[in-house]
Amino acid sequence: MNHLTPLTIPVADRILVVDDIADNCFLLQAVLEQEGYEVELASSGREALNRIEEQHPDLVLLDVMMPEMNGFEVTQQIRQNDRLPFIPILLVTGYDQFSPAEGFEFGADDFIRKPIDFDILLDRIRAILPEERNL
Repeated sequence: MNHLTPLTIPVADRILVVDDIADNCFLLQAVLEQEGYEVELASSGREALNRIEEQHPDLVLLDVMMPEMNGFEVTQQIRQNDRLPFIPILLVTGYDQFSPAEGFEFGADDFIRKPIDFDILLDRIRAILPEERNL
C-alpha cells in the first residue's frame, strides 16, 4: 500500500511596499517578487493603513517622506492599533537628516537609505522576517 505524504508548499512572505512615487513601488516590487516574495503596493499612508487593516502583511516597507501622512505617522498609527498583530516595519528614506532613533521612537524595526542597495535591503528583510518563513 502506498502512503502519500502531504506536500508542504512554502508560503511566500507578503510585503506591503508604500511609496508615493510609482516608479519606486514598481522597482521594489520587481526585485522582491524575483526573490519569491508576494508584494502589494500602496501609494499613500492612508491607503497603506486600509490595506493593512484588510489583510495583514508580514512586513511593511514604508517610505518616510510622503505627502499628507508621512512614514512616521503611518508607523505610529500601526503601532497604536490594538486590532493589528505586530507587523515589522522597515522605513525607507532619502532624507539626509534622518535620525534612526527618530524612526525607532515611532516603532519602526529598521530603516534603509535611498538610493537603495538591494543586497542590503534583502539582508534586512531576511533579518526581520521569521527564519522558518524565509524562502
